[in-house]
Amino acid sequence: MPDVILPVLDEAEALPWVLERMPAGYVPIVVDNGSTDGSAGIAQAAGTRVVTEPTRGFGAACYAGLLAASSDVVCFMDADASLDPRELPLVADPVLDGSAQLMLGARCAEPGAWPWHARVANRALAAHLRRRAGVRLTDIGPMRAAPREALIELGLLDRRFGWPLEMVLRAAADGWRIDEVQVGYRARAGRSKVTGTVKGTVRAVRDMAAVLS
Repeated sequence: MPDVILPVLDEAEALPWVLERMPAGYVPIVVDNGSTDGSAGIAQAAGTRVVTEPTRGFGAACYAGLLAASSDVVCFMDADASLDPRELPLVADPVLDGSAQLMLGARCAEPGAWPWHARVANRALAAHLRRRAGVRLTDIGPMRAAPREALIELGLLDRRFGWPLEMVLRAAADGWRIDEVQVGYRARAGRSKVTGTVKGTVRAVRDMAAVLS
């Protein structure tokens, strides 16, 4: 069954909820990216493997988790309680059965869970991706699944917020079968470092624009 890579930066409030809802057989790997709120200790107390990645950046944390994983298929998801781990089989099963190589969770947001500025930016990126790579996605979703070895071989370079987009671009260029399925999206626990602020969204869009260029 898949390893589940959880990049973490100060998610002490959300982690217990996320870890206790992990589906049977799915193995969480918490990648602590410089937390100061005890997130790593909470994960360890729950019996979860913790990997420390001192280089700040969403992509840096994801890549460290990818290298630490050992399962044939790996999943990624945010650890802020905005995504329900019980829906991981929706993205993992098509990869496990070979019907897709990269599967993304397209967010179906509860009212107020996804700020307008983040939603608009995401739709613009998805539209650009459809035009540039011919991949018909509606969301550059943070819940996803892919074969571990093939993902390593893609040679992803971005270590910031451009990581999710670069994964899709390189997979498309390599001829992967890419698809998406709807997953729920709820208001996150704690303070958002990206989509909850205009500044954070601009930073993420800037990183993704660098990948596109």
